[in-house]
Amino acid sequence: MTDNSRSLGRPFWTFWSATALANVGDGIRLAAFPLLAAALTDNPIGVAAVAAAQILPWLLAGLLAGSLADRRGARTMIAAADVGRAVVLTVLAVAVAVGGATIPLVAGAAFLLGVGETLRDTAAQTAVPRLVRDDQLERANGRLVAGEVVGNEFVGPPVGALLFVVGAALPFAANGAALALAIMLVLSLPITLLGAVAAPQAAGRDRSGVDGPRGDSALAGLRWLVRQPLLRTLVLVGAAVAAADAAWFAVFVLYARESLGLDALGFGLLLATGAAGGLAGSFAADRLVSRFRHRSVLTWSMAVTAGVPVLLVVAPNRIAAVTVIVVTSAAFAVLNVAALSVRHRLVPGGLLGRVVAVSRMTTYGCAALGTLAGGALAASAGADAPFLFSGTIAVAATAFWWVASRPPAPDAAG
Repeated sequence: MTDNSRSLGRPFWTFWSATALANVGDGIRLAAFPLLAAALTDNPIGVAAVAAAQILPWLLAGLLAGSLADRRGARTMIAAADVGRAVVLTVLAVAVAVGGATIPLVAGAAFLLGVGETLRDTAAQTAVPRLVRDDQLERANGRLVAGEVVGNEFVGPPVGALLFVVGAALPFAANGAALALAIMLVLSLPITLLGAVAAPQAAGRDRSGVDGPRGDSALAGLRWLVRQPLLRTLVLVGAAVAAADAAWFAVFVLYARESLGLDALGFGLLLATGAAGGLAGSFAADRLVSRFRHRSVLTWSMAVTAGVPVLLVVAPNRIAAVTVIVVTSAAFAVLNVAALSVRHRLVPGGLLGRVVAVSRMTTYGCAALGTLAGGALAASAGADAPFLFSGTIAVAATAFWWVASRPPAPDAAG
């Protein structure tokens, strides 16, 4: 394949640049919000409320975001969501600068920013199949995941922490500036390229092979997903793997301190190595899918993501910890790219936003439950329990996916 045939094109890279800027802003805010909350109160409940306010929008507004993404189009939705977020960030930055910030105000701003992020991310998922050819989906999704890793984990958090030290309002102003640039890039894309896609109304067979009415209600995506066995299975198994991953990672900071003897700086460096693994996985995903196909890549990435953490039970040392964090981050990135590409190929354009919303709501909800389960298991059964729980889920989920995704046997009569 020549370089020209692999080129993703100027519209995609314009879109990628806008998404990368938004992710850098998200990473800045990711570091700044807990620092601001801790500066305003010593009450753990207040600090936790700010953290929860950033997650709740996916569970409360996900279906609405999916419906709007299908009806309004990616270009309009992304620009509107980012404009709204920039306004909220401006108000918050001013409040912090004049000393008027309070925990309720910060939590409210975090919730509104989370709503905007939910709207933007859902709409962005519907844009990818319209920007690149079908055979470029894995490569495009891999580059987008790489931009997310760089912005959310490598660049954004340290910049956010540094800016907060200089001035508490600066991270939020910088986040707003990054969004302003992202808005201009998105609006430079032709409306004909990322305009609204008419939602399918009539019954009939779509490209996934599923029959039945689809409509344009917020629940149409859920109804379609329930009737699509392969993607339904992938969403459920992927959510189980996300829960397993969240369970051990929820207590990993305690494990690193007590079993590995790492201080805050050491733990931060350990997480940075994990981000490097995620970056490598996002770049390798398209080549892996091209060579081994989706079913095998999804199977192995599920098994590695949730299964490798068990290594820390049998080898509780720093070398094993680095291995686990790098390998699982890489596998999780490969899993995300492969799953996104399968979804982009199977879901009709007029339903993609709503199916994306249902999928992400399921994943976020299960990850939240996994986090709670990890803490409860560590408290009641010991520090090794969350890692063993993750390994158990890995075996069960991988086996279930391998059996459920098996192609049907050829009809002997045919």
